[in-house]
Amino acid sequence: MALKSVSLWVCANHSHAQLGVSDSGSNRSVSGNLRFDLDKFRKWECCAVLAQRATTPVEDEKPLTPGLESPGAADQTQITETRGFHNDLNSLPRPLSATDLSSSPNDGSKVRVAYQGVPGAYSEAAALKAYPKCETVPCDEFEAAFKAVELWLVDKAVLPIENSVGGSIHRNYDLLLRHRLHIVGEVQMIVNHCLLGLPGVRKEELKHVLSHPQALDQCEMTLNKLGVVRISADDTAGAAQIIASDGLRDTGAVASARAAEIYGLDILAERIQDNSDNITRFLIFGREPIIPGTDKPHKTSIVFTLEEGPGVLFKALAVFALRGINLSKIESRPQKKRPLRVVDDSNKGSAKYFDYLFYIDFEASMAEPRAQNALAHLQEIARFLRVLGCYPIDTSMDK
Repeated sequence: MALKSVSLWVCANHSHAQLGVSDSGSNRSVSGNLRFDLDKFRKWECCAVLAQRATTPVEDEKPLTPGLESPGAADQTQITETRGFHNDLNSLPRPLSATDLSSSPNDGSKVRVAYQGVPGAYSEAAALKAYPKCETVPCDEFEAAFKAVELWLVDKAVLPIENSVGGSIHRNYDLLLRHRLHIVGEVQMIVNHCLLGLPGVRKEELKHVLSHPQALDQCEMTLNKLGVVRISADDTAGAAQIIASDGLRDTGAVASARAAEIYGLDILAERIQDNSDNITRFLIFGREPIIPGTDKPHKTSIVFTLEEGPGVLFKALAVFALRGINLSKIESRPQKKRPLRVVDDSNKGSAKYFDYLFYIDFEASMAEPRAQNALAHLQEIARFLRVLGCYPIDTSMDK
């Protein structure tokens, strides 16, 4: 799948300027002598075709269309030049593709886990923490990872849901309703950002730094001191890949220490984030729910909608408080299909308000009677209720 357009957002300190690149395969100058080869800027094409297939939101209660369409085999991305790499790019995991499943056979000896990004991404590290001996499978988009699990191309998917600094990943909350997967676990990780550069380069020589926008924001103080131009990329590990493949000596990347090892880069500075308590929570998705137990602390995730009325949300939350159940997270999202509801109390019936979905995590197992009774009580109030998963709480905090 050839890349048709890429937008690079460049910011020096607090000023921003957009540079549009619209013709595939061409080189454009960015801030003087920084140049990108778009063939190398393409993301890994893992599950790219899968992400294009339309899915039906659960709100409409329609089943997903079964089967897998067979797209053409054209436009296969190949990186033929590995200038700047100290490791062979061909040794990295091949992107999962609907047109070439035979290249990634699954003999059942390893759990295959999808994640968004390229090798060296923080999501891959989370997958390896959850399943240390797994085979990690890169995907170019969040939805591609969901589809890969649904179509049995992988066994699990590990995706971020919230960060202690950046907040919730709203895209994945929306995808939770568009796909009928179950949350089977969670992973919490401390994120330690590193400043990476080509071997022999000193951080004082850098003029530009490339990374995901959130990573750049989380390292704002360090980057301001360096006086570098910040450039947004699709993900942190992808930024490291670009630096290594294009041999950009005046450009650094904010990424993980593992990305430095994979792409043959030097770590110019460690722990450069402004907030040392930078924690990302990931969810593990599977096709089938796990059987909840009571031998260890469990968490249950649900989503519901309510009828309009005074104190309705208070009543919904009270079903947990009355039974001594702690709520660890509350998230609200406007419904995509019915974002507005008309209020008929006015003479013309023109008053409107947002119609919300409420996502809640509560600390109790579905095997406990108090959790079962709370949900039975909530069902009397809610117009729609769905249990997204019940899973053990991750109490570790490994890097």
